[in-house]
Amino acid sequence: MSWAGRVSGFFSAALLVVLLSPSFQSFPPAEAIRSAHFDSNLRIPGGIPTRYSFRTAPPFRNADECGPSPSGGDPMVCDPSLVHIAITLDSEYLRGSIAAVHSVLQHALCPESAFFHFLVSEKGMEAVVRGSFPRLRFKVYFFDPERVQGLISASVRQALEQPLNYARNYLADILEPCVRRVIYLDSDLVVVDDVAKLWRTGLGSRAVGAPEYCHANFTKYFTDRFWSDPALSGTFAERRPCYFNTGVMVMDLARWRRAGYTRQIERWMEVQRREGRIYELGSLPPFLLVFAGLVAPIDHRWNQHGLGGDNVRGSCRDLHPGPVSLLHWSGSGKPWMRLDAKCPCPLDTLWAPYDLHGPSP
Repeated sequence: MSWAGRVSGFFSAALLVVLLSPSFQSFPPAEAIRSAHFDSNLRIPGGIPTRYSFRTAPPFRNADECGPSPSGGDPMVCDPSLVHIAITLDSEYLRGSIAAVHSVLQHALCPESAFFHFLVSEKGMEAVVRGSFPRLRFKVYFFDPERVQGLISASVRQALEQPLNYARNYLADILEPCVRRVIYLDSDLVVVDDVAKLWRTGLGSRAVGAPEYCHANFTKYFTDRFWSDPALSGTFAERRPCYFNTGVMVMDLARWRRAGYTRQIERWMEVQRREGRIYELGSLPPFLLVFAGLVAPIDHRWNQHGLGGDNVRGSCRDLHPGPVSLLHWSGSGKPWMRLDAKCPCPLDTLWAPYDLHGPSP
């Protein structure tokens, strides 16, 4: 990127910060966040040391029509008024997950209605979440890595091989049966709109809703071996497959359970292991094999993805044209890493206001 282009990009990002970040809205700025935090050397319950120190977020109550805040304790998970959101927590991406939760609460019209389902493979994460969000409604679920260890194939990035990356495949099994719908969110994004709007998206007869990208080169997600074998490529014969990013999905878990989609995804992972490589990119291709062409389309504003650059270089990217409700740093470049390295991309400044990393000022 040229010097002039980088300067222009930073000015554009600065303007978006004014429009999107909580520090310029009617919410407390970062400097006002309360002083309680975790020491970076603290060994949290369960024996896992956290490399981060997190501030405590302010309490959120954004609209009078939301009703009274809970007086204490979490509501029953089966409460039909809740907006269910699932996200993973692990030590490598914990900073991103905390920022994602923070962004949801900042922009939700009724943050009290958000219920988070955290999937973990390490102990101690609950204490970190409770320290940053004392009044958050949430439940933690342990995802056993052994469940998928024998199904995972090597990918172009090691992060895509992590077992927890596949936990989204099992939400219908892990969450309580009364949870009939959930929003799945990756750990490298921020929501800059009321998440209830995404929650209310109609899925029709589909089990999964996501922004689709039908102009993308769909063939590149699978190997030549896949496309040359009619027994494999024929899975798309009766549908028009389009790429979609699995980092932001609305999932009808009731429909998913009836159709047995978890097992369908596992079967494709078994084919990959048994018959040779038919794809390269971690957990995405099995999802595409089952759902591409069968997805309820959601407005692209709900996944401005690719901001992390490609899966090798992590180069800087610009926003896609159109409105923005969610910014997603998919790809190898993560905003917290680039900010810490003092070489951020222009759009990384949009992630920074939601970061709770570090001791209170």
